[in-house]
This record gives sequence, structure tokens and C-alpha cells, in this order.
Amino acid sequence: MQKAITATTDHIYLQVAGGIEKMIDEEVLKIGDKLPSVRMLSEEYGISMGTAFQAYYHLEGKGLIESRPKSGYYVRFNHKRFPAMPKQLQPEPVSHDVSVKEMIASIYTDITAHDVINFALAVPDISLLPAAKLNKSVVYALRNSNDHCINYEHTQGNIELRKQIAKLAFNWGGKIEPEEVIVTSGCLEAITICLRAVTKPGDTVAVECPTYFGIYQAVESLGLKVVEITSCAVNGIELDCLQKAIDKCCIKACIVVPNFNNPLGSCMPDENKKKLVEMITKHNIPLIEDDIYGELYFGKSRPKTCKYFDKKGMVMHCSSLSKSLTPGYRIGWTIPGKFFEPVKQIKRIHNISSPTLTQAAIAHFLKIGRYEYHLKNLRRALHTQSLKYVQAIIEYFPSDTKISRPHGGFVLWLELNKKINSFKLRNEAMKHKISVVPGRIFSASCNYSNFIRISFGKPWSGDVDYGLMMLGKLIKKMM
Repeated sequence: MQKAITATTDHIYLQVAGGIEKMIDEEVLKIGDKLPSVRMLSEEYGISMGTAFQAYYHLEGKGLIESRPKSGYYVRFNHKRFPAMPKQLQPEPVSHDVSVKEMIASIYTDITAHDVINFALAVPDISLLPAAKLNKSVVYALRNSNDHCINYEHTQGNIELRKQIAKLAFNWGGKIEPEEVIVTSGCLEAITICLRAVTKPGDTVAVECPTYFGIYQAVESLGLKVVEITSCAVNGIELDCLQKAIDKCCIKACIVVPNFNNPLGSCMPDENKKKLVEMITKHNIPLIEDDIYGELYFGKSRPKTCKYFDKKGMVMHCSSLSKSLTPGYRIGWTIPGKFFEPVKQIKRIHNISSPTLTQAAIAHFLKIGRYEYHLKNLRRALHTQSLKYVQAIIEYFPSDTKISRPHGGFVLWLELNKKINSFKLRNEAMKHKISVVPGRIFSASCNYSNFIRISFGKPWSGDVDYGLMMLGKLIKKMM
């Protein structure tokens, strides 16, 4: 056992658990191996019995070890048990119309239903969000506002909120001034107004394939065409494919989700982000960056953004708190670089300003330092849930199921047997009050008919276990 405990911001039990997890990953400790007793672990690491118990509880919560009555703790899982990755489909790099409205409309009819086991809704469960503390910030905002938060806010957004958003940029190395930020009603509005600022109907934009279906909706609503670029479940958008598309088509903008893409879970390496920014800058193509999942990383540090590498103002950075803190408050923003003035004008025309009360409340919540504490707990919970979901899928689904390996966010991308039609699977699952998202809505051209997206934003429970078990049975029956 590794006995050294180093000075770090992590709790001691997390350091101990991390050391054991590393040994499991490297197969120093193999599946089935018995772990030291709690007393022995306490003595080896020089920690209390309570801390030793906490370390084992943490690993047990991740599903990596198990407790056997009157016997102790044993290794039950390591990452080498992961199935193969979902395959990449190769869209043709040609400009074409978008048509996803009908498919998405059918999904949204029950995507927010409260009486289903919902693997479709891509937000963290409300139990993981600090509702009580947010309520206190709302009360504070009301009590300390000169106009009771009734009047319009500045078009560009609450100044204190913009200061806090500028501070958040430090997490990815950004040096942003509050004057560079425009607050929006969520990230999708930020993306949409950025698109409007740099395109006109009939223009072509480049998007990853697959990618979040809301991006296709925004593109379609503006009368734009798309050229879809192959994206990898590990490293994100394929830069060679993007270059070929640029050479072949007249691309007016490019949209990417570089950190923990929905649905792939991919995270672009920093080197690729830098190359991407250099490529679009060379060709004078605005890059709209959706960084909504950037704070939900499972590793030790936040991944950088494309905006970090932007020297000419060509990156239009977009994000929000919808996936990490408050889906219903609709707090998003954009840092549009050299396109600031047209974006601000479109924001003014679109809805004058974002809601006053929620901006003031979130500004207070961020200012008093509660967000980072919340994020640490949320990241830990999501990482644990991702492992538990994957383990259940391995156990319940057919052996040929392929699963993505996200290192952040809260969605899994699954490739099922070719015989499975994911729309039919969804319809069958809804008969059992289980909701999933079929893969076809994540592309306008590629037929992901045997793919599904599963959100692991819901904490592990008996209902989740039942839902995944039933999905596995339905898939096997359809085969």
C-alpha cells in the first residue's frame, strides 16, 4: 500500500481512496482481491479508523469495491472492464438543409414528465443542487434591491453578475473584463444570437456530428444550412475533416462543444483547441464555442477553452449555469470577442434584457463563494454516478453494447446492436415509464438509429437500477 499522505486541498480520506483507486486501475489490486482491514488501513496510512471507513465508503459508492459480511472489503470493478467505444460515423462534408423538428418534438412530449424514470433529461437531479442556499440569495436580492428587482436590467446584464462571470473565467485561464460579457437567457440563446450576428439565411455553418440537438434547432430556425464534421468520442471534432469542409464549402461559422460534448462526452486536447482556433482565424471564420459543461470535469483541473487560445477575437464563447447550478433560472452568457456590438444589438432586439431577479440572486450566490464548494460536491457525485451507471449497463445490457467514457458532464453515448431501432426502443420503454433519447436526433444526416443517450444526472437508486435492468431486457427482447 502507498502510505504517504501529501498536503493538498482534498480531504485525507479522498487521498487514501485515490491511491487505492489508482492501484485498482493499474491492476496492482485485481478484481476479487481482498483489501486490508479498516484497522490495518488505519495503521498503514497513519489515519483514524473513521477516515479509513470514509475512504472505503467512497470507493464502495463508486462501485469499485464491495463489502462482504463478516469478510471485509474486496475489489469488484476496474476501468479495464469497460466495453468498446461507440464507432464514429462519417458524414459527407457537404452543405445541406436541417430537418430535426419532428423528431425532437416527439421526444419533448414526455422528456420532463415527473412519473417516469428519466434517463433523457440532461440536467443534474434537483437533489444535487443547492436549492436552500439559492433561495437565500433570492431573498437577499429582493431585500437589497432599490427597485425590488421589478425594473428591466441592463441589456448587457447585471454588472455584479458580469464581474462574477469574469472571475469564473480564471478557472480556464481567461482574462476577461465584465464589459466583454453579455448575459443571456441560457446558453442556447447565447449560441443563437451569436449565430444571428455572423450569418444570414442560406449561409452554411459547420457543426460536430453528433452534437446537441438544440444546436440543430437554432441553425434550422435561422434558415441556415449545415456541413457536419466527424467527431470522436475521445478527442472531439476531427480537424482534418473540418479543413476539408472549409476547402470545399463556404463556411460562415463553426460551432463546437469542446469540453464534454453532448452526447459523446469527448474533451478536445488543448493542442487541438489551439489548432482549431488557428484554423478558423486563418480562414476568418467565427468560432461559436459552447462551454456549458466545462466546469463538470472529473479530473484534477478544469480543461481550457478555445477562447483561451483566441488572439484575434474570433471565438464567441458561450456558457451558462443551467447544467451545473440552476436550470430554471436561465442564466447564460456570451463573450463574443470582436463581434460584441452586433451581438449586443441582437440581444436588445430579441428580449431587451434577461430577468432581473435571477441575475441579482446568482450574482450574490457567486460573490459569497458558494458556487465552487457546490461544484466540488457535484463533480464528485456525477463521477460516482457515471461509474455506477456503466457497471449496471455492463451487467444488464447485451454484451455487444458499446459505451462512451466521459471524463466530465453527465451523459453516456451507447451503441446498441444493429438490429435495435432506438425510436422503437424508446416507445417500448415509455410503456414501462422509462425515458431515453434516441440517437437519431443528434445528427441531421447520419443515421444513429441504433444509438441512445443516457443521462446519469440522477443519483443511484432502486428506481435507476430497475430502469437500466428493464432497458436491458427490452433490448435483448428486440434482438
